[in-house]
Amino acid sequence: MKIYQVGGAVRDKILGKTPNDVDYVVVGSNIIQMKQQGFIQVGKKFPVFLHPDTKEEYALARKEIKTGDKHTDFECVFTPDITLKEDLIRRDFTCNAIAYDEQTQEYIDYFNGLEDIKNKIIRHINSEHFVEDPLRVLRMCRFSAQLNFEVDKTTLELCSDMVKRGLLKFLSAERIWQEFEKALITSSFWRFVELMHKIGALKEITPEIDQLFYVKEYEKYHPEGNTGGHTLNALKFVAGESALVQFAVLVHDVGKALTPVETWPKHKEHELLGLDIIKDIAKRLKIPNKIRDFAVLSSKLHMKYYHIPDMRIGTLYDLASALTIGHINCVEEYIKVCKADFESTNMEDKEAESERFEYSAKLLRQAVEIIQSVKATDMPNFETLPKDENFATRLREYKIRVLREKL
Repeated sequence: MKIYQVGGAVRDKILGKTPNDVDYVVVGSNIIQMKQQGFIQVGKKFPVFLHPDTKEEYALARKEIKTGDKHTDFECVFTPDITLKEDLIRRDFTCNAIAYDEQTQEYIDYFNGLEDIKNKIIRHINSEHFVEDPLRVLRMCRFSAQLNFEVDKTTLELCSDMVKRGLLKFLSAERIWQEFEKALITSSFWRFVELMHKIGALKEITPEIDQLFYVKEYEKYHPEGNTGGHTLNALKFVAGESALVQFAVLVHDVGKALTPVETWPKHKEHELLGLDIIKDIAKRLKIPNKIRDFAVLSSKLHMKYYHIPDMRIGTLYDLASALTIGHINCVEEYIKVCKADFESTNMEDKEAESERFEYSAKLLRQAVEIIQSVKATDMPNFETLPKDENFATRLREYKIRVLREKL
């Protein structure tokens, strides 16, 4: 029996990063021997074990034979004669197919993964195995964003061909969102979106977003000339932010595709036209409600931000209240979304507009602080006020009055 570290942990070690999880492959063993040594089997279709003390994952070296179109359609061979190289060749990219021998402190690199990591290249290992799991198309885009690596031309062409062959239709919504979510928390989510568009995958999975690359914009304000390009630039300004913020920026202008073509590059009420689109995307990909709801809210309200200094107090109250419903306070996230939209737009007097933007943020924060400090019991004659259907209206009017006095 011989044990090696494999996968992302080895890649991260080479890159000087601390890995989150360490996986191992076991060569020359079988299920009976693993259990005799105290390992706990958790894999059903193929044998994966948990170490009795560390709970780290140990998998028997295996080969896989594809038996159908779904990612679960394969036959697993895990006999003791399976070699380390046979196990590694079924993996996706060279950077993820390096093994590390803890005893000798040596890297085992059959596919030039060390060289590709040095040159910051994403390269597939074996075309025949690669196409067996179409999720690898999304993983290619995600790893490029996560590692800030370029993609090898041949790998890019292979992924594009897989999209054209319709292989992505075999992916479940859960697996798609899993890759999206991992990409959303990277420092270069914009790169994920750009690559997805380039190879045609964005059109297959979220055609509503892909369509934005064909929606015209005023080049005076958006030199890229289209909404998709503007969206990519906006994403660059929130690089490394939470999934909540980055997804909201991704879809903040999605309604522009529904504005009448004859009015382009004007996009009247696009912020409202996009609400149902966002909900449809969220339903189709089974996106968590928290992410969906904030994306809908920020899309609906992002154009209002530019009018904060000129707002009536009642309108400012409604905006601040919408961002602080119940115990939820997403004011700072909302400001980040609006900031990304603002920074990715050219303006004649950017310095003055930047000052106005920061002033708007200050007013909004102050309004929220004042509103949240006011309680219903602060209302004059609270004890004797009727707690009927008009009470909420009276409370709103009272809070607006206090806001007007203190702001």
